[in-house]
Amino acid sequence: MRTQQNRAKPRDIQLSRAPRPEYVAAIRYLDGRCDLFHIRNADNLADARQLVISEVGDVQSVMIALRH
Repeated sequence: MRTQQNRAKPRDIQLSRAPRPEYVAAIRYLDGRCDLFHIRNADNLADARQLVISEVGDVQSVMIALRH
């Protein structure tokens, strides 16, 4: 008599993606006001800068850093 072989069920494989980097941007507006932005959907520093500029418009200065 043949015995049944237990076939292992395929495990739910969780694809682990590297966490996306987060950036923080310090903004100085033309009128002297300051603000901070947290950017989560940027691919790199240049992309983060474009996202901030597109959101706030004309600014006097923008400083962007990788958030730890």
